[in-house]
Amino acid sequence: MHIQESGEMYLETIYLLSKERTHVRAVDVSEHMGFSKPSVSRAVGLLKDAGLLELDPNGFLCLTPNGLDTAKKIYERHTILTSFLISIGVDEKIAADDACKIEHHISDDTLSAIKNYLDRN
Repeated sequence: MHIQESGEMYLETIYLLSKERTHVRAVDVSEHMGFSKPSVSRAVGLLKDAGLLELDPNGFLCLTPNGLDTAKKIYERHTILTSFLISIGVDEKIAADDACKIEHHISDDTLSAIKNYLDRN
């Protein structure tokens, strides 16, 4: 299933927040991303409809197994691209920002080649 770039950003954010804390709320996502609560609420609804996210009985956001797998892949793309950009001399902050932009559009073949390059060096 293909999700839009914004959906990928929400999944990645929920994944990262869940690594930092026990429970993730929509307001946490809103604050972290700097988006309005209604925007986050709409995205949460879309991700729920796609089977990538659930709300527990207390209203906490929980990635489904498919959502977790997708989020991990997105985050891996981000970390590989950031590492690659840093390895060629890009400032760490700029590399992280640029990786965030590239990760949603790069092909699997190109990402695999970058990963292989990093593994060799």
